[in-house]
Amino acid sequence: MKKSSKIILGAIVLGFFVLALLGVWRYSASRSLSPEEMLGVLLHAMPHDASGILYIDVGQLRRAPFAQRLFAWAPKPQTDPEYARFVEQTDFNYERDLDRVAFSAVSRGSQSYWFAVADGTFDQKRIAAYLAKISIVKKRAGHDIYSIPALLPTNIPGNAKSNGAPSSASPQISFTFLRSGRIAATNDSDLSVYLDQKDAPADAPQWEKRFKRLAGSPVFVVVRQDDRTASSLAAQAPGGLQSPQLSALLAQLTWLTFAGQPQNDSLRIVAEGESPSDATARQLADMLNGVVILAEAGLNDPKMRQRLNPQTRNAYLELLKSADISRLDRDDLKAVRVVLDITPSFLDAATSP
Repeated sequence: MKKSSKIILGAIVLGFFVLALLGVWRYSASRSLSPEEMLGVLLHAMPHDASGILYIDVGQLRRAPFAQRLFAWAPKPQTDPEYARFVEQTDFNYERDLDRVAFSAVSRGSQSYWFAVADGTFDQKRIAAYLAKISIVKKRAGHDIYSIPALLPTNIPGNAKSNGAPSSASPQISFTFLRSGRIAATNDSDLSVYLDQKDAPADAPQWEKRFKRLAGSPVFVVVRQDDRTASSLAAQAPGGLQSPQLSALLAQLTWLTFAGQPQNDSLRIVAEGESPSDATARQLADMLNGVVILAEAGLNDPKMRQRLNPQTRNAYLELLKSADISRLDRDDLKAVRVVLDITPSFLDAATSP
C-alpha cells in the first residue's frame, strides 16, 4: 500500500474513533445531566425532614413561546451591581447559562433552610477565582466549599462584616462544585453534612413516585404536609379563599403537588391534593366546584359588569371556564385535581388598572 493511502486510511480511522468518543461522551453527559438523575442527587442529599421540593427546567422554559411571553410580562428587577460584577468576571449569566435547578426546603423552629442542586454551563476556574476573593474556602467531603455572607442590611447591629469574612453567627450561603456542570448550595451552616449523607430518606419512594408523575413538566412543586405547612398555606391564601372550612379540608391533605406545563398559547397549571380519606377528597372537590360557580355568578352580576373592564372580566371568566376539578383514586390515597389554563388575555388583565 502506498504511503499516501496509509495516511488517508489512518486519518479516516482516527476520525471515526474521535466521532465515536464524542458520541459516547455526549450520550453519557445527556444521561448524567438528566432531570431524573439530578432529582435523585437532590433526594439522596436533602434533609430527611424536608417538607417541600421545587424543580425548574430553565432550559425548557427558555424555549417555550408562552414562557417567553410570561418572562416579558413579569416585572424586571434592577440589576444588582455585585451580580453585574460577578457576570463580568465569571461569564456566567443565569438567564443564559442555567439549565435546571432543584430546591428542597425544611423548617426547624423559627428557621428555614434550603438545599439546592443546579445544572448549567459553569466556567469553574473563573468562578472559583472570583469566589476565592469574597468567601471562606474549606475542604470538606472531598470538595472545596465556598461560604459567602448572605446579603443583609448593614445598618442592623451584628450584621457588619469583619475583614470580608462571615462570622459564625451571620447567615451565609455555601456551595461547591459536585462536578463539571453541577453545583450544590445551601443556606445551612454546614454543606458537608448534605454531601456526606450515606442513606436516602426512608420515604424516598414516596417522593420518587411523585417525581415520576410530574416528569415532563418544566416547573413543579411537591409538598409533604404537616401541621406547620398546612397553617402556613392557609395564612397565605387570598382573602376570598380564607375559609375555616376550606382550611380544615386542606389541612387533612398529606401531599400537595403543583405543576406548570407551557402550551402553544397558554400555561396549564395542574394542582393536586392527596388524602387517605375519601370523605375529605369528596368534600374538597365539592367545595372547590362551588367556589368556581360562585365566582362565575359574581362576574355575571350586573353591578360587577359595570365595575369591571370588559376585557378583564372576560379574562377571569375564561380562566374559570378552563377549570376542571376531579377526584382520582391512587392506591390507598384519594386525590383532588384542579386544572387551570393561564392565557395571554389573563396576563394582560393582571397588568391592567
